[in-house]
Amino acid sequence: MAVWGCVASLGAARRLCWRAARAAAGLPGRPFRRGYAVGPAQSPPTFGFLLDIDGVLVRGHRVIPAALEAFRRLMNSQGQLRVPVVFVTNAGNSLQHSKAQELSALLECEVDADQVILSHSPMKLFSEYHEKRMLVSGQGPVVENAQGLGFRNVVTMDELRMAFPLLDMVDLERRLKTTPLPRNDFPPIEGVLLLGEPVRWETSLQLIMDVLLSNGSPGTGLATPPYPHLPILASNMDLLWMAEAKMPRFGHGTFLLCLETIYQKVTGKELRYEGLMGKPSILTYQYAQDLIRRQAERRGWIAPIRKLYAVGDNPMSDIYGANLFHQYLQKATRDGAPEPGAGGPQQQQPSASQSCISILVCTGVYNPRNPQSTEPVLGGGQPPFHGHRDLCFSPGLMEASHVVNDVNEAVQLVFRKEGWASE
Repeated sequence: MAVWGCVASLGAARRLCWRAARAAAGLPGRPFRRGYAVGPAQSPPTFGFLLDIDGVLVRGHRVIPAALEAFRRLMNSQGQLRVPVVFVTNAGNSLQHSKAQELSALLECEVDADQVILSHSPMKLFSEYHEKRMLVSGQGPVVENAQGLGFRNVVTMDELRMAFPLLDMVDLERRLKTTPLPRNDFPPIEGVLLLGEPVRWETSLQLIMDVLLSNGSPGTGLATPPYPHLPILASNMDLLWMAEAKMPRFGHGTFLLCLETIYQKVTGKELRYEGLMGKPSILTYQYAQDLIRRQAERRGWIAPIRKLYAVGDNPMSDIYGANLFHQYLQKATRDGAPEPGAGGPQQQQPSASQSCISILVCTGVYNPRNPQSTEPVLGGGQPPFHGHRDLCFSPGLMEASHVVNDVNEAVQLVFRKEGWASE
């Protein structure tokens, strides 16, 4: 009786947190939807979902109605997910638990922080850099995010700019009217973390270049830029992403493109990454399948999760990444686990996953009436490649296994394929 009382209290507490999250988001505090009941003979799931967020579940800060329908199908009569679900986003300008609370409020379903993968989440695996003094670029709670990933000694762009105010010269209103004394008490930078697109691109581009060209001591000058340069860990390669605007917006991949081009132009050498993550990096999907496995274990689902269904709206990140990971799993099944590619440590624990099926929805970047980059241009030429420079372009990897209108149709499709009923 005492144990049951503790469980009941925990459930009540989580419902209160959920209602608070909805109130903070300005949404009505409706009770959890009870979803579709699972029949008593329902077998444990052998599949799981990797769901993109922007363009699949939400547009900006508005939930897509089909997402609510999808989660009614995904939940049982007790308000629990019937199958393991992980949210895989290339966004990275919020805290993991904050994103989970936001999703809980929007989807009317309890989402735990360990179900959310931000673009930079796999940086937790790069422990060899966690003690180094790292310059961090991005916006939002960048220090808290970096520390949550394990980095214990981070320097922000503002801290670097204040230490060396003569470096930031583009904005005339921020230029100093006097020349400050040079500083020699600022410890050298040992690496760069690129967590997402910054607000002042010109400042971040300039200061990152200064750090790379000076080997971490931007107050000094070097006659010859060092090469290899300081280690760089980057996340989110999306050239474009979809918000409320009619056309896609610049993503962090556009910022990376600017930085790579400037470095190449100035030094004549190629900017290199020690780790490059976020969709479509295989490392991100390895990280996701590990969370799927752990989620299934916590729920007591003893059957191995053999199939992953990746639902997204961006052919270049979501579909390309899912298909690339499917190839990886197929090769691992035949020959043993190959190198993950796209930087990063090898996955420590093998997964039982054997396939990753890509499903493209039409509620975000992809528009079936104006496919743009997803179809060949007139004259039989190749479509423009929106992916990152370090990815090999294979047009076939941008072709989804299934194309549906929205995420609700995606869930129904998977349930039919798996022989599951929405009762």
